[in-house]
Amino acid sequence: MSDLYEVSGLRLSLADMTRKPLLGAAPRLEILKGLDFTIPKGTVLGIVGGSGSGKSTLGRALVRLLTPSAGSIRFDGADITRLDEAALRPLRRRFQMIFQDPMSSLNPRHRVGTLIAEPLRLHGLDGIPARVARALDHVGLPAGFIGRYPHELSGGQRQRVGIARAIALEPDFILADEIVSGLDVSSQAQVLNLLEQLVRDLGLTLAFISHDLSVIRRLCTRVMVLHQGVIVEDRVTADLFAGPQAAYTRELLDAIPLPDPDQVWL
Repeated sequence: MSDLYEVSGLRLSLADMTRKPLLGAAPRLEILKGLDFTIPKGTVLGIVGGSGSGKSTLGRALVRLLTPSAGSIRFDGADITRLDEAALRPLRRRFQMIFQDPMSSLNPRHRVGTLIAEPLRLHGLDGIPARVARALDHVGLPAGFIGRYPHELSGGQRQRVGIARAIALEPDFILADEIVSGLDVSSQAQVLNLLEQLVRDLGLTLAFISHDLSVIRRLCTRVMVLHQGVIVEDRVTADLFAGPQAAYTRELLDAIPLPDPDQVWL
């Protein structure tokens, strides 16, 4: 299996606004500290870690919403580390992101059909009505939802619209950042089942960021554990849960209840 992502020596620093002086620039805080890993095509990678571990920063670097300070990111063989926006634009439809809070990422003044069609128009694709209908069908929303506004939808339905926006572009890779954290257990299970089906049916590669290890265990084939900007463990999911090697991973497992997935996600 070939690698979709090859990441080498990845470092990323951001301005530390908590220490910004009255005059001058804020000091830089190193968030990611020399990460090396690959994401093979077809992988469902869980990225987990506590607050401040760097997991969301890593996700945004992978889809180039943030520019690395050092190291390299290769996407399907192409070095995207420091491409400017004009050079990135042809690639952007191939890697998409689903955000944690759909209400903040969906324009409340637009109907569902417009929200899904907008990125299609941005990328100059044709057959937009058919693509919108196909995306809604993939996420299990009836055609009648095209005319609804985000505030008329439940949380789970809004998240499905966010997923539909991403898959309408027929990407190779999707980054999902804490997308079930605000949902009830039933809606979480439905979204996770949907993601499993989309990975299988569309041949997607998925990176799933979560603080909830029961969700990671349920969905992901591989888990990367971050702690203070460093990868402390990167293993097949079953192996990691059966015998965590890093002390920090053991702390995460001890701190978070892990119900039996066969009982919870029926």
